[in-house]
Amino acid sequence: MNDIEQAKAQVGTRAAAEVRSGMVVGLGTGSTTAYAIRALGRRIREEGLQITGVPTSYAAELLARAEGIPLRMPSEVEAIDVALDGADEVDPALNLIKGRGGAHTRERIVASMAYRFIVLVDYTKEVPRLGTRMPVPVEIMPFAMGPCIRRLEELGGTPVLRMGVKKDGPVVTDQGFWIVDTTFPPIEEPLELARAIGDIPGVLDHGLFIGMATDVLTATPEGDIHHRTRTR
Repeated sequence: MNDIEQAKAQVGTRAAAEVRSGMVVGLGTGSTTAYAIRALGRRIREEGLQITGVPTSYAAELLARAEGIPLRMPSEVEAIDVALDGADEVDPALNLIKGRGGAHTRERIVASMAYRFIVLVDYTKEVPRLGTRMPVPVEIMPFAMGPCIRRLEELGGTPVLRMGVKKDGPVVTDQGFWIVDTTFPPIEEPLELARAIGDIPGVLDHGLFIGMATDVLTATPEGDIHHRTRTR
C-alpha cells in the first residue's frame, strides 16, 4: 500500500468502529468507503456484529453482499442510524463535493435519512474552499443536455461531459442519466450555487452536499485520525 491507500484503510476501519449492533447503516460508494464496508464485514465475522446495510449503489451492494452484510433499500427502513461515505473535497465548514463515483444522488438520499452522516477522507481531500481542485458533478437528463450546459456556463462553470472508460460514449448513472463535471473557480457561496444548479430543469442532482455532514474523519499524514463534528 502507498501512503494514500494506508490512510484510506485507516480511516475506513475507524469509521466502522462507530457502528453498533442493531444499527441501520448507510453504505457509501467509493474506494475509501469500501475499506469501511470490509471492516464491517470483519466485525460481523469476528465479533458477531448485527447490522442492516442500505447501499448507495450497485457497487456498494455487491461488496456488502460479499462481506455478508444484510441489506435493505431506503423504502424498507424508516430511518438510518449512521451513514458512512467518502467525499472528493471537504471545506472547513464540513461542506462537501461528492460524486466522482457517480452515485451522489443515491448517496444524498441515504445521507438525508441518517441521524449521523459520517464522512471519511484522507488528508488530500481537505480544501480551503470547495472547487479548489475538483469539479462539481451534475447529473443531467440526456434530453436536456444542451440547455443544462448553457445554464451551467452562465453560472460561471466549465462543464465537460464525463465519458466512459473502456466503453464508447458517456458514463450512465444508475438512474440512466449522464454526468457533466463542471469546474468552477473556488466557490465563495456554496449554498447559493447548490440551489442554482438544483433549480435547472433537467438536472436530477449534483455533488454539492451543503450542511449535511455531522462528522468528518480525516486520516492525517502522520497516521492520526482527525475527528470534526457539527450539528446540522
